[in-house]
Amino acid sequence: MTTNNLPQRSADRVRVMLPARLTWKDASGAVRFASVMTRDISNAGIFVETKGTAAIPLYRLVHVQLEREARESHVVPEQLRQGRVLSAVWRVGACRRATGTPEGYALRFLVDPHENACDRPSDARMPVAS
Repeated sequence: MTTNNLPQRSADRVRVMLPARLTWKDASGAVRFASVMTRDISNAGIFVETKGTAAIPLYRLVHVQLEREARESHVVPEQLRQGRVLSAVWRVGACRRATGTPEGYALRFLVDPHENACDRPSDARMPVAS
């Protein structure tokens, strides 16, 4: 615990706005898509800002993928450079009064954040959807 009684983060965050896409299945099994902007990124997860997309429930599995040109940024973790990363909705942001939809989502990557991509054999991959 830190001195202000807030838990320490498992990974440092970098504030960066990059275009990304989310894909998930809703309660009826229909595939949904949303274009989003990142607000911050770490090796453990990402916070994305949305604009009026359908609400995604807490703990829903979501695939997150940065737009192709955004993957080359030096602050992007290795798992996001490789394509879609399986994640879970970890926190739902405050809802907008005008639309009733969340302003964004904190997504936790479903990978071990302590693994170093350079130390793994090339055939051992993180859970990335194809």
